[in-house]
Amino acid sequence: MAVEKKIDERLAELNKLRQQSQEGGGPKRIEQQHAKGKLTARERITLLLDKDTFQELDPFVAPWSTDAESQAQLFPGDAVVTGYGMINGRLVYVYAQDFTVFGGSLSEAVSEKVIKIMDMAMKNGAPIIGLNDSGGARIQEGVVSLAGYGEIFLRNTLASGVIPQISVIMGPCAGGAVYSPAITDFVFMVQDIGQMYITGPDVIKAATGEEVTHERLGGADSHARLSGVAHFSHATEVECLNEVRRLLSFLPQNNMEDPPLSTSYDDPNRIDETLARVIPDDPVKAYDMREVISRIVDDGDFLEVHRQFAQSILVGFARMGGTPVGMVAQQPAYLAGVLDIDSSDKAARFVRFCDAFNIPVITLVDVPGFLPGTDQEHRGIIRHGAKLLYAYAEATVPKITIITRKAYGGAYVVMGSKHLRADVNYAWPTAEIAVMGPEGAVSIIYREKISNTENPDEVKTQLAKEYRNKYANPYIAAGRGYLDDVIDPAETRPKIIKALGMLRNKRDTTPPKKHGNIPL
Repeated sequence: MAVEKKIDERLAELNKLRQQSQEGGGPKRIEQQHAKGKLTARERITLLLDKDTFQELDPFVAPWSTDAESQAQLFPGDAVVTGYGMINGRLVYVYAQDFTVFGGSLSEAVSEKVIKIMDMAMKNGAPIIGLNDSGGARIQEGVVSLAGYGEIFLRNTLASGVIPQISVIMGPCAGGAVYSPAITDFVFMVQDIGQMYITGPDVIKAATGEEVTHERLGGADSHARLSGVAHFSHATEVECLNEVRRLLSFLPQNNMEDPPLSTSYDDPNRIDETLARVIPDDPVKAYDMREVISRIVDDGDFLEVHRQFAQSILVGFARMGGTPVGMVAQQPAYLAGVLDIDSSDKAARFVRFCDAFNIPVITLVDVPGFLPGTDQEHRGIIRHGAKLLYAYAEATVPKITIITRKAYGGAYVVMGSKHLRADVNYAWPTAEIAVMGPEGAVSIIYREKISNTENPDEVKTQLAKEYRNKYANPYIAAGRGYLDDVIDPAETRPKIIKALGMLRNKRDTTPPKKHGNIPL
């Protein structure tokens, strides 16, 4: 009986501590969190993971203290909840900062919990998701908390290209804390409650006199539209977490696996006659490349990444014949689909992610070239454009490119050309491939002839038409083998799916080296 009583006492103690851990900072602080329109760390985990799959780790870890008064104020689990569970039946690791406990600040104990879960994710080859809601380093612990950030950054770097890393900004994320999300593969932000910045409004005002709100400085809209730090921006936490689940459905668990195949009920041989009419007769008239994408991918389902940033290029995930693919495409409806600094960076990073995780890259090309001007040149368009060139040349995954309308100058080479080891290159009959646009070309070649005529505009237009027909048509490139075929637009979907099947066992290598030196 004495043994049973002792066991009962221990179980009661365990249940009490577990209850305290699950209550975070207590009912009052949870109420304050809800009053801000924010969910608690545990509520977020419940929404993110499959039902009843979360297994918590380290629920009793707390900051170490010799001060009796401080010890009495410590919370079991400290300011982060860590563990593992399932999303769509597949293993993931997760940590969620708990703002109800010391403002979610990073202590030595918090960093050790996060480090442990990151190490487990690496060892077991599964994605890691961080739900960020923290006031930053715990000031009382000084350099120890800063050391914790350093250990987390190290693991972010080592895990890069090994397992998918996703950061979800659901509250403040300031100072050094922003660099962990910045190293991860994808950053989600919740509008109005998530912010990221190196220095806050008060520091900026003191240093420069500039007055700015938290939201304008580092809110979801600013980072999704202007800086490009955020890949996704969503109105609510529920919507945001659902989209995290959706993103993971396209990704493999780690770099040693292929992306997950799914059953497609969209006919892989589906012909779409309307595609031939998407391209306007006027070669300079805009159209929406999203329409092309939606017509060729399975069920029109396209998860666009960086939708609001660098909008002259589109990147995102889709499926073709049940196979996840990365889509890269010019957007003629925005700045004519030109490549500039931001669009080059956006596409380069996406291509490199796909290559790291064995996801085939499909490229739809309609590019007039790189954006001209002193602003772009002085800000380093050469260096940034080289990133995209580097990414395509380095990638060893299956690469399929379709030129829908134009591909001029160096931009033709950069956008997944055969010269950068693309596997299958097609063009629609409307494609134009040339050193430059016909108008610019005839202005140089026939400068004297045009200037000596009575109707220079008419002559230039006629010469441009002749140049387009004679020199810029796709059959010249096809005759050289730079294109594998000129295809009917209606057959684009089945052509790509058949090529993906052919390339399923592709093996390609790069020369042995520690790593390349991409022009960052």
